[in-house]
Amino acid sequence: MSAEATNPVSAAEAAITDTGVRRRGRARLDLRRIGRAALLGATAGPAPRDRLPDAIGHVAEAHRAHHPDADLSVLRRAYVLAESSHRGQFRKSGEPYITHPLAVTLILAELGAETTTLTASLLHDTVEDTEVTLDQVRREFGDEVAYLVDGVTKVEKIDYGAAAEPETFRKMLVATGDDVRVMSIKLADRLHNMRTLGVMRPEKQARIAKVTRDVLIPLAERLGVQALKTELEDLVFAILHPEEYETTRALIAGPAGTGSTDALAAAAEQVAAVLREADIAADVLVRPRHFVSVHRARLKRGELRGCDFGRLLVLVAEDADCYAVLGELHTCFTPLISEFKDFIAAPKFNLYQSLHTAIAAPDGAVAEVLIRTHRMHKVAEAGVVALGSPHATTPDSTAPDAADPSEGFETAGDGERTDPTRPGWLARLLDWQQSAPDADTFWNSLHADLAEDREITVFRADGGTLGLPAGATCVDAAYAQHGEAAHGCLGARVNGRLAPLSTPLSDGDTVQLLLAQDTGSGPSPAWLDHARTPAARIAITAWLQAHPEAAHQPAAAPRPQLSVAADRNSRAELHADLDGGPPAPVRPAGCCTPVPPDEITGFRVRGGAVTAHRTGCPAVDTMRRLGRTAVPVRWGDAAHCRVTLVAESFGRPGLLADLTEAIATAGAEVVSATVEPPNEQRVRHTYTLELLDAAELPRLMKAMRDVPGVYDVGRTHGL
Repeated sequence: MSAEATNPVSAAEAAITDTGVRRRGRARLDLRRIGRAALLGATAGPAPRDRLPDAIGHVAEAHRAHHPDADLSVLRRAYVLAESSHRGQFRKSGEPYITHPLAVTLILAELGAETTTLTASLLHDTVEDTEVTLDQVRREFGDEVAYLVDGVTKVEKIDYGAAAEPETFRKMLVATGDDVRVMSIKLADRLHNMRTLGVMRPEKQARIAKVTRDVLIPLAERLGVQALKTELEDLVFAILHPEEYETTRALIAGPAGTGSTDALAAAAEQVAAVLREADIAADVLVRPRHFVSVHRARLKRGELRGCDFGRLLVLVAEDADCYAVLGELHTCFTPLISEFKDFIAAPKFNLYQSLHTAIAAPDGAVAEVLIRTHRMHKVAEAGVVALGSPHATTPDSTAPDAADPSEGFETAGDGERTDPTRPGWLARLLDWQQSAPDADTFWNSLHADLAEDREITVFRADGGTLGLPAGATCVDAAYAQHGEAAHGCLGARVNGRLAPLSTPLSDGDTVQLLLAQDTGSGPSPAWLDHARTPAARIAITAWLQAHPEAAHQPAAAPRPQLSVAADRNSRAELHADLDGGPPAPVRPAGCCTPVPPDEITGFRVRGGAVTAHRTGCPAVDTMRRLGRTAVPVRWGDAAHCRVTLVAESFGRPGLLADLTEAIATAGAEVVSATVEPPNEQRVRHTYTLELLDAAELPRLMKAMRDVPGVYDVGRTHGL
């Protein structure tokens, strides 16, 4: 990934450094000093075998801070190969090219990456830009390092032309599906290139910044690598929005921004005092906002002051301590309930866990507070980098106080830790990219997919779950669950109720997809208006292109309601027990059509007659609320009865005839039938039937349900 670098420190980076609000951490690598060290190494010969070359001293120091017992000999060998293969190559800034892989490796070392990732990072450009081959890397450093190097190596532009960039990202994402460390190296590589972008032509700076904004930053967010994401955001902000950036920089450097340091320090001391008094061991730190965060806060709140320029970070040992801290803060300060979020009980899909709250001090200053454990903080900052190798069962470090960031994640049956990002958004992305017919479709779909920054979980009727982006509809759920078989989806039940496929889904919904038995049916062009996921849109578009006659078929005109009726007067005998009054005619209520042996309740109606309702009919509760007195009613000896059934089905030719035949075969007579016009390929049939024996009703309903295309049969109920 030829880093077309420029000056070692960009204008955006210099501004961040000047304001003193950069992310705290180890001093940044001095590229000029390392460049000189690399040149000296070229003339003075290789370093002795018993120590590392001076040029990677920073990397070794950062790596040992996270992994005290790591074997650094492999890093030495990787550096020697990288330096010798890149010797004579220079970046556009004039620095020896080796400074780029060194800087990328240092970024990952500071985040806590394990030795294999750092080895691959040192070598990540050798196969692409030098005479070193992938087989050579595999022989000297093993399959894992070779896989990572291959994953971040660009495809040949001579083979792909204008599609080289999309196809390179497709290749990297597929490799990331098996090992997320591939994308970790790519993100660190892009961060260093963005830091050193200054002397490129403005139009090329803008192009690289836009790809970073639209693809790399969302990927960093989804992989949970906040430390890289926030700096990338600031660097992109400086290039694409220079005026807003300068305004924000001046605001941070001005009296309001510099004065925020004292306000945040005072708030931190107050919080620390409260926690000491409560005997809760905690570190209370001031966490300045980065440039983009300040800009967003200014747009949201208007004038910023005091604590608006940063947050307080409270770090504790155990999960339970987080809630203890929250309780103390809400007791001793005035909480802003609208700002409270619990990402510990419900973690974000990128592994992020923390409690968010805001408190008001007695002087009226409002401070946002983040509460998390040290382990949560490591994962929040480094994301998947903190997970190490997805193929290892133990952490790379054996330090006694090192928290295992994989703690709490599942382990696969073969002993390998399951990558927690794989089942969600990444799995969906890998599925739909296989169906993308060309680079443009993949590139546009990738942008659309990454633009969705929230995820919901819906439950399937069979007990499984589906992870979908926020705003997804039943169409998206159908293709997520059934793939191309979803072409025959004709409806859904959402939380037990029938719903059109256009229905948006919410977090926690239960969805049951209803598929037609006719395998020749396909999606409507209107489905594209409701599809939010690339998988659904690509599948629908492909089917419509393969069936152009369906895409241009005019909508059918509404059909009139079809009704047939027959004159039938026989009904099950009903009797009312009236105290001392004359006998009154009793008839079943049309709203619930009771039949023997239903439990029934009667009420007088106009004309002196009595209507009998099923006991559970909503009309019974309504009558009682109106003060109507119930009349005891009972069934007579006759077994025949009349009942109204509703059959819900998918529309298909011959359905009415098949239903009528099933009813006749079951020994029932049709008194009346109504077929409503189709609605989204679903048809509702209402039959009033005469049965010679009420005991045959369950068998009749089963026979109707067995008719192909019918998915529900029930008795009418309600008012």
